[in-house]
Amino acid sequence: MVSFVLKRLLQAVPTLLLVITLSFFLMRLAPGGPFDSEIQAPPEIEANLKAAYHLDRPLLTQYVLYLGNLARGDLGPSFKYRDRSVNDLIATGFPVSLRLGAWAMAVALLAGVPLGIWAALRHNRATDHAVMGVALAGIAVPNFVVAPVLALVFGVTLAWLPAGGWGDGHWRYMLLPVLALAFPQVAYIARLMRASMIEALASPHIRTARAKGLAPAEVVLRHALRPALLPLVSYLGPAMVGIVTGSVVIEQIFGLPGIGRYFVQAALSRDYTLVLGVVIFYGVLIVLFNLLVDLLYGWLNPRIRYEG
Repeated sequence: MVSFVLKRLLQAVPTLLLVITLSFFLMRLAPGGPFDSEIQAPPEIEANLKAAYHLDRPLLTQYVLYLGNLARGDLGPSFKYRDRSVNDLIATGFPVSLRLGAWAMAVALLAGVPLGIWAALRHNRATDHAVMGVALAGIAVPNFVVAPVLALVFGVTLAWLPAGGWGDGHWRYMLLPVLALAFPQVAYIARLMRASMIEALASPHIRTARAKGLAPAEVVLRHALRPALLPLVSYLGPAMVGIVTGSVVIEQIFGLPGIGRYFVQAALSRDYTLVLGVVIFYGVLIVLFNLLVDLLYGWLNPRIRYEG
């Protein structure tokens, strides 16, 4: 197991290096620069700024310097947020995004898994069609449409919940963003769980369990649920990273101080180091979550053995 984990981590290094390289040079190819603004600074001030951030050096030299700092865990200073490093901004914003994404995924699992199982047990009946119709609507309507509607209805019109802000993470401020972020995931999980549960219920060992006279609930929960969860586990790795990164729009709409909001503002202002830092951070998250999924596979399916 340990050798498998180490091997996977080492295999991820070239992938992350490729992501870093492409992101570094593509950011430099974009028009504009971090010090462009409506008010043009005097040439000597702009030259001093570029020298302070090593932007006056050749592009390849900048790349080598960045890799050297990155090897020491230093993501560099932010160009937009003066006197703050990228490490500090990520450390400040990521807990907000992680908390929002974790609650959204929890809501999606608590709603999507039972709905998918319920639809599978009533395959091709009215209940099945109704659940899948709602799931299809959840996939078709993006969260940047759901979020303003929720804020308008429950935050402005009814005034039941705050329409924006963080409020130190109080549940009243988190409820609308979490629901907006979880809505599409409920649909995806319900459809995925329905399909995998239908397949699991048609397997030979389930027919044998039914022939032995086991109760329907025992057949589903004890014998069918575990293999049916395998496709869902495969989905959860990238989905968890996607739901954290997908909170970019939600954080903008509700004014939350998460890492996604920093990322959008950094991209608009050409804050090279902050954009690169967030991209690298999310790349590492994808590697770690996919590794966790592979380990969960071994727990759900004892036939899987990890070799070094």
